[in-house]
Amino acid sequence: MSGQTEAKLVYMANQIARNLAHEPHPASAVADHLRTFWTPAMLRQIFAHLSAHGEDALDPVARTALAELATGRAPAPQTRATDPAQHGADAG
Repeated sequence: MSGQTEAKLVYMANQIARNLAHEPHPASAVADHLRTFWTPAMLRQIFAHLSAHGEDALDPVARTALAELATGRAPAPQTRATDPAQHGADAG
């Protein structure tokens, strides 16, 4: 994967963190969003990028969310967009 694409994943994670800053638990909301909507390949790529280049470019909320995901902890749904009880099991 190119450095540009990996940098784009960092940019996207930061955008998500900014957009979910109003949530009661923003880092958990970001982790939930990433786990729900990002492919496993995207997560592997951002983890590899952060391992190689450090986490300085990450928003603190995104950093906390990715650390949560790296430990294998899956947060409970945090928003209506990712909660099956709100939209049903098949959102597509």
